[in-house]
Amino acid sequence: MASEIRDSILDGEVVTLNDGKQDFMGILTPAEQARGAVIILHGRGYHPDWEDVAHPLRVGLAAKGWTTLSLQMPVLEKEATYYAYVPLFANADRRIDAGIAFLKQKGINTIVLAAHSCGAHMAMNWVVSKGDGAIAAYIGMGMGATDYNQDMVQTFPLDKMKVPVLDLYGEKEYPQVIKTAGERQSLMQKAGNPHSKQMVLPEADHYFKEKGEELTAVVATWLNSLP
Repeated sequence: MASEIRDSILDGEVVTLNDGKQDFMGILTPAEQARGAVIILHGRGYHPDWEDVAHPLRVGLAAKGWTTLSLQMPVLEKEATYYAYVPLFANADRRIDAGIAFLKQKGINTIVLAAHSCGAHMAMNWVVSKGDGAIAAYIGMGMGATDYNQDMVQTFPLDKMKVPVLDLYGEKEYPQVIKTAGERQSLMQKAGNPHSKQMVLPEADHYFKEKGEELTAVVATWLNSLP
C-alpha cells in the first residue's frame, strides 16, 4: 500500500515516521505562511491519501493556510470489525505521538487533530490516554460508527476536553452516528468551550463521498474562526 501511494503522490511529500516499534508512512503537505498544522487520521481500512476524506482535506487545507500531515493508521483485513480494531488503539496512540513530535521538530506548535470514523475512535482513545494538552483543537468526522451489536468500549471524553471541538457528520450518516449526536453535543456543552460546534454537512454520507470540497470548506472555515 505504501509503495503504491508513494508513486501516486502529486501534492505533498511522503515521509517515514517511527512509532517506537516500527516505521510507518505519513504524507506532509506544507502550506505557505501556515497558521499551524492538521494531523489527519483516516477511517477503517483506508490510507492517508484516501480519495473521499484524507486527500481532499490534506490538499485542500494546505491551500487554505494549514500544513497537513496525513498518517497511515493501523489497518486490518477488509472484513475486520470495530471490536477487532480496539486492541490496535495503543498502536494508534504511538502514531499520533510520532506525528506530533515530527511537526514540533519542524517548529510547528499549533497542531490540530482531525479524525474520521474509526480514526476518531483512535483519536479519542489517545485523548483518554494522554489528554488534549498537545493539540490546539480537535475535529471529529462521522464519530460513533461501530458495527451491528457492537457498542463503543468507552464513552468519548468530549466533556473533559479543554480545546475547541468540531463534531461534523453527514446528513445521510449511519444511524448510530446520528442517534448519538445528542449525547456528543451534551458532552461538548459540559466541557464549556465556546468555540466548540456540532455541524451537519447537507447531503453527505458517512464517507463524505463526492463532498470533499464542501468538507474542506467547513473544516477550514471553522479552523480559521478560532482565536
